[in-house]
Amino acid sequence: MAGMSPIFRRKAAPKVPQDRLVTLIRKPGCHLCDDAQLVIEKVCAELGVPWERKDITEDEELHRQYWEQIPVVLVDGEQHTFWRVNEDRLRRALTE
Repeated sequence: MAGMSPIFRRKAAPKVPQDRLVTLIRKPGCHLCDDAQLVIEKVCAELGVPWERKDITEDEELHRQYWEQIPVVLVDGEQHTFWRVNEDRLRRALTE
């Protein structure tokens, strides 16, 4: 299939929101993190999307990678945004 023209390749089936995963990378005492979590909780509850929270102070790799950007939001392991979470943008990312 690698040599096949893109015209004839099948596109992957779009993911349904329930198959997605939102990850909030945060630290204790961070007001922006608290704000981001409220948005994530709301959008994920509406769409039935699972989400998880990771503490940057407990993971060296996350600390090294994201320290200057927290809170950081990942969708399916890919960085979606940092600092501020836009509710409509997150909803679109999870449904398109």
